[in-house]
Amino acid sequence: MPRNVYLKMKSLDEARRIVTERLAPLRMLLAESVPVPEAVGRVLAAPVFAAISAPSYHAAAMDGVAVKAETTYGANESHPRELISGSNAFFVNTGNVLPGGTDAVIMIENVQLLDERRIVIEAPAFPWQHVRKIGEDIIATELLFPRYHRITPYCLGALLTGGVVSVPVMKKPRVLIIPTGTELVDWRTTPLTDVRPGQVLETNSFVLGQLVEDCGGNYIRNEMVSDDINRIKSAVEKATGDGCDCVLILGGSSAGAEDYARTVIEDLGEVLVHGVTIMPGKPAVVGVVRETPVFGIPGYPVSAIIVFEQLVRLLLTAFLKQPEPLRERVMVTPTRKIASKLGLEEFVRVKLGDVGGRIVATPLPRGAGSITSITEADGIVRIPADTEGIKENAPVTAELLRPVSELHRTIVIVGSHDNTLDVLADQLRAAQSGLTLSSSHVGSLGGLMAIKRGACHLAGSHLLDTEDGTYNATYIRRYLPGRAIKLVNLVYRDNGLIVPRGNPKAIRGMEDLTRPDVAFINRQAGSGTRILLDYRIRQLGIEPTAIKGYDAEEFTHMSVAVAVVSGSADAGLGIYAAAKALDLDFIPVVTEKYDLVIPAEHFVSDFIQTLLGIITSAEFKRRVEGLGGYSTHRTGEIIDIGAA
Repeated sequence: MPRNVYLKMKSLDEARRIVTERLAPLRMLLAESVPVPEAVGRVLAAPVFAAISAPSYHAAAMDGVAVKAETTYGANESHPRELISGSNAFFVNTGNVLPGGTDAVIMIENVQLLDERRIVIEAPAFPWQHVRKIGEDIIATELLFPRYHRITPYCLGALLTGGVVSVPVMKKPRVLIIPTGTELVDWRTTPLTDVRPGQVLETNSFVLGQLVEDCGGNYIRNEMVSDDINRIKSAVEKATGDGCDCVLILGGSSAGAEDYARTVIEDLGEVLVHGVTIMPGKPAVVGVVRETPVFGIPGYPVSAIIVFEQLVRLLLTAFLKQPEPLRERVMVTPTRKIASKLGLEEFVRVKLGDVGGRIVATPLPRGAGSITSITEADGIVRIPADTEGIKENAPVTAELLRPVSELHRTIVIVGSHDNTLDVLADQLRAAQSGLTLSSSHVGSLGGLMAIKRGACHLAGSHLLDTEDGTYNATYIRRYLPGRAIKLVNLVYRDNGLIVPRGNPKAIRGMEDLTRPDVAFINRQAGSGTRILLDYRIRQLGIEPTAIKGYDAEEFTHMSVAVAVVSGSADAGLGIYAAAKALDLDFIPVVTEKYDLVIPAEHFVSDFIQTLLGIITSAEFKRRVEGLGGYSTHRTGEIIDIGAA
């Protein structure tokens, strides 16, 4: 029989592009619902939102005595205050529901017991001291995880605590593995003493099967098939007709006369790649049969692993809408020259060590059949195909095998809170960009300061210039002088008073905040909402001290809404979307402009350009307007501020 000749040999980049562009679109995995405890390792098919707040009640955070804080004011060592258990003081343990009418806990170490009922304290409590308020950890309706997020054991606590007991996940891609070769021996049924020269224990299917599982797939191991083209063809035909998402033919690809992967794929479908310019892994075959990706995997174990990691894993992560895991890289210094064959990109396994402050690399045996060359390796040095090796002491990059971690590509936004950021985070993942949005809520001015320190890529801001009615530009010029800034409008939004459903205290506007029966919840100093409040009450001639609760602060609009829905406040200033999310009433005050403040040096990055593409998309605008209280008529408009 004639030996195989590589007819469609490709570079690794070309082969990977074929996998991404030709094979990945062949499958759109369906969704299924699973109980949360069984969801670890699975990929969410849709965003998941909290069903309940956590805690769902005001809870004691310490063992001690629950009191109403104002009853303790004035207590000190010279003038201790006496309290009566069951009347104005109540013993509680950590986690207990806070008794009605109380809003603080005094630690048991700070109270003196005169008798069974009389208690003495020597220091006052302040409101919400040692109390876990409703929603301190999780707020009902908030985004817990966006779609395509891979669930970890840590996520279970957040999901269950948030009242989520089942989640929609993507079905695992099914991969059939067909080990081929007359020389193979089943180690499970054949005593090792009976293995003859020329026979090989079949292990690759188990190794690659676990790699499939690590990628989030399910593998099915076909029984070993001898070097019979008709039997191999029959196994592939059955697999591609039974709904498998991918087929791996093991040991059926090389220049040998009895390696049939290329012929089988060619007879049943189309060969896209026959040979890849890498070492080890050159004999790889990539094809498609009945709209199912089929790979011919070399029989040598290191070759099989390299081909899997470079091609098959790329496909499976694409099926699951996950970014391909990238290894950490470090600069290393080879301890000796590493020669390489021109025309092949070589994956050299190396041992690494810190010697005199340098990370040095020692090559391991390079045979594709030496499995220990990868199990013992600390890293891999890739030698480009256009070079003949690496010189001694010439710094080179190594991919670390211990430890292995994904490359985290995160866009960091700091500043004012807005509910549309949750939508933006989800859409970013839905775009399969491999990017994640991380947002911190410190108020609009805090966001500008974070930009000044170089601590973020962009900031959310809605700072009102009370002199001319414009937003943000004046503050940017004041706090970021000389900086080239792009001001991008995200939304216009309705800001107003959030009050309980039915507005039981008949609050009509800001002037009612001075009523003694109205408890207010404020936003933190430096937030755009706080600036708006101060501006409005100045217009009305209201002193801050006239508002009960002016000094009580929260850091997000949703936290303000939670304070209202929990009864700890009768009103708070916030956005309509927060009121709607928790089924509260809303009294409009102003429509304000919420912008993204982006330094010019970040604006040109791929990260931000991807983000801007999502912001201006019809889908993002549709979802934002569905939240209520938003307008996207100027979303995406850009204003240049600062240096030319």
